[in-house]
Amino acid sequence: MPARTTSKSSAGRLTRRALLRGAAAVAVPYLVRPSALGLCGAVAPSERIGMGFIGVGNQGGGHLLGGAWTYLTGGYVARKDVQVLGVSDVRRDRRERAVTRVNQYYAGTLGKGKYQACKPHIDFRELLARDEIDAVLIGTPIHWHAMMTLMAARAGKDVYCEKPTALTVRESRAAADAVLRYGRVFQAGSQQRSEYDGKFRRACELVRSGRIGKLKAVYANRPGGMFTWRAAYGQGKPVPDSLDWDLWLGPAPWRPYQGNLDAHMFGDGGINWGQHHYDIVQWSLDADHTGPVDLYFEDGKQACRYANGVVVYGCPYPGERVGGSGGATWVGTEGRIAVDRENLVSYPSSIVSTPLAADEVHLYKTDSHSGNFLDCIRTRKQTITHAESTHRAASLMLLCGLLQRLRRPLRWDPDKEQFPNDDEANRLLSAAKRAPWRI
Repeated sequence: MPARTTSKSSAGRLTRRALLRGAAAVAVPYLVRPSALGLCGAVAPSERIGMGFIGVGNQGGGHLLGGAWTYLTGGYVARKDVQVLGVSDVRRDRRERAVTRVNQYYAGTLGKGKYQACKPHIDFRELLARDEIDAVLIGTPIHWHAMMTLMAARAGKDVYCEKPTALTVRESRAAADAVLRYGRVFQAGSQQRSEYDGKFRRACELVRSGRIGKLKAVYANRPGGMFTWRAAYGQGKPVPDSLDWDLWLGPAPWRPYQGNLDAHMFGDGGINWGQHHYDIVQWSLDADHTGPVDLYFEDGKQACRYANGVVVYGCPYPGERVGGSGGATWVGTEGRIAVDRENLVSYPSSIVSTPLAADEVHLYKTDSHSGNFLDCIRTRKQTITHAESTHRAASLMLLCGLLQRLRRPLRWDPDKEQFPNDDEANRLLSAAKRAPWRI
């Protein structure tokens, strides 16, 4: 509320009219809307999490306003415990459309016809500078993910970042370290740990409980992922006035605009879907803080051996695909388990039909990935796909991508995170970025 002013006489004394006006103001109770106090099922403004969205295309826009991967009708804007305060996108149409829809939603919900609290930003750095924003969701082209995570953490924001969360192992490590250094909450968009009726969690619990005997191999159903700073081909086109092309490129080398705004422009192999499945592999191996020790090809298949002898293959189990949405298959001495987003099966079938006992492995459980992020913002607890587990999942995917690129066996030290005595491979753990964008 604006500060109340009182009128004074020329001698500096309160006039009788001003005194009566003040008395009346005290006598008449001020009517406060129930929503402001958190009543009638509402959440008080002081308890809502202020969020900003960076990149509101298909993925980021789905999180904001509702989409197949948000698992909540209406997206984050429809949550009573969230206040969307800012949107940043280098494309004017997406930016303005998102802001308009957010403000219209809140205007209708709050009964305020001219609600304008959600502000548009071309440059995401302006959004990060706003003190009232507690957390950001990053849904930009993939070459921006690690850089923005690091910058958001440094700005004191909690972060939800879409996958792949990095393009190189080194930038992935830098982003994870920044989250730890600045005490931020981080959630990766690897929602298979949370969603799909707990199928992936249950598969990992069964494997880690020894239901298939000694684990021998895991098939991740996706090859490794990598990236290439691709040069432009052909002639450039005029950059539309509605697009900040230089900011879209950001850390990528300069190239003329050619009408292509593919979010995965610089991605190769399984970099789009791969991190989902390598994340589940890591979870099943209790490897959220480590990785493989050897990478090689076995009968033409990409293979990664862990210190415990388990081998992870970047392909489907021979002759078997549970369904069409990726997933993984685990092979043990006493059975096999396969899972995807639609199915969880085992051979023999009794492995998955028998409930877990109290003394078997029970993993971190949440049935809402977006809700888990918000809960952890309030409690400051670790999310289900926290920064270190995310870094290790991204690293496994990227290491397998380097194996595909070099086409020769590689030895990996998961503690030092380097290839011992292999300068060629170590150079591929990082990539030069265009000034002023540095990690």
